[in-house]
Amino acid sequence: MDIIITILASIIVFALGASVGSFINVVVYRLPAGLSILWPPSRCPHCLNQLKAYDNVPLFGWLWLKGRCRFCKSPISPRYPLVEAIAGLIFLLLFFTFQISLLTFGYWAFCSWLLALSIIDWDTMTLPNPLTISGLVLGIIFQVLWGYVFIGTWQGAINQGIMAISAAVLGIWLFDAIAILGEIVFGKATMGAGDAKVGAMMGAWLGWQYLLLASFIACAVGAIFGILFRRKWGQKMPFGPFLAIGSAITIFTGETVLSTYLRLFFANV
Repeated sequence: MDIIITILASIIVFALGASVGSFINVVVYRLPAGLSILWPPSRCPHCLNQLKAYDNVPLFGWLWLKGRCRFCKSPISPRYPLVEAIAGLIFLLLFFTFQISLLTFGYWAFCSWLLALSIIDWDTMTLPNPLTISGLVLGIIFQVLWGYVFIGTWQGAINQGIMAISAAVLGIWLFDAIAILGEIVFGKATMGAGDAKVGAMMGAWLGWQYLLLASFIACAVGAIFGILFRRKWGQKMPFGPFLAIGSAITIFTGETVLSTYLRLFFANV
């Protein structure tokens, strides 16, 4: 019986994540174009025909349409089901890690924001304010709620809120400092203002310790990517996806990494 319940719960969680991924596809297409993300309903970008409800079923819609519009037969990018699958897997991994908890619901939202920002940054080299600012505000609200639920007092909620704001400010300062240093060393801008805003969002959600860890991981992954794919020295590269990767790795492994670090280097202090 427990296995059946687990399987059913996993299917529901994956379907929920895939549905969120479907909406993320809408956001990453419409937001940079200055279009409403709510209206009109989903439609083919080529012939502008509104899609049928059953064509919008995550993953399966693309499969039974065979990757082509029902009306004009224009190809539909395989990125759509890929994003839906990634979102579903992220939701599932968070559910298995944190079970049914406030952390699970919070990190579902945080990772959804990060996924949308990553794709937009990869496509356009921009990180839109509506996403970074709303993600920052949502992170502060989450920390306040976390403090009230788990500490049990309004003072705990206020303390968590102050922590989130302080870590958000640290995130802005950290990436602004990196940008200034990079400009001094290379003589040109090396980081956009949007990256600092994502840093603030990361600080609000993760706290200052995990912010530093996630930032380090993001820089390391970005450097490895640049080397492996032979990016030319000074060539622009979107940093948002690497910030998202650093944040995701920190969510799942941050506690283990930090405790191991403290045990190795401060055990005898």
